[in-house]
Amino acid sequence: MALTVVGSAASHAQDRSGFEAKIEYCKTCHGLSAQGYRGWFPMPRLAGQQPQYLENQLRAFLEHRRTNPVMANAAHGLSSAMIASLATHLKNLDPKPIGGAPRGSLAVGKRIYEEGLPDSNVPACAACHGSDGKGQNEIPRLAGQLYEYTVGQLAGWTKTRGSATDTSAIMAPTSHNLARSQVEAVAAYVSYMQ
Repeated sequence: MALTVVGSAASHAQDRSGFEAKIEYCKTCHGLSAQGYRGWFPMPRLAGQQPQYLENQLRAFLEHRRTNPVMANAAHGLSSAMIASLATHLKNLDPKPIGGAPRGSLAVGKRIYEEGLPDSNVPACAACHGSDGKGQNEIPRLAGQLYEYTVGQLAGWTKTRGSATDTSAIMAPTSHNLARSQVEAVAAYVSYMQ
């Protein structure tokens, strides 16, 4: 009986140690509070993100449905339990957005976010991501996301997401129908959302 308890405690300590090590690894790129990071390549904010979305994206990197060699390597070998633990931990973080996006087109970004562009077949972002930008289930949080990251994702959706087989597939035609200035306006608006 003592061996089982000791073994169980040792296993729990090892699992906790592995989890803490992975969180530290994530902080290397995504920031100390997972708030995102502006570097050579912008690293997305993961703090406050929907767990189901994070789990889906980590699996997409593992299965090479989403192309990013760094993230494919970071996700390599993650168990389902570790993926779920990381996603839950990140959901509970909520640092202030970094900000710093241009403010000149915030009104345009707000209008597109709330109303869409019916003439261009672009639905309101709020219809899926919520009026507060916090998403739900497999729909990601946009509130506080780094401006540069959002611009890059929307401008190059088919290059960065490949042939998405999850709910993100709806974003390919939506992002394709946005002009660069509209992408930048939406990205600026969501970057300031709390």
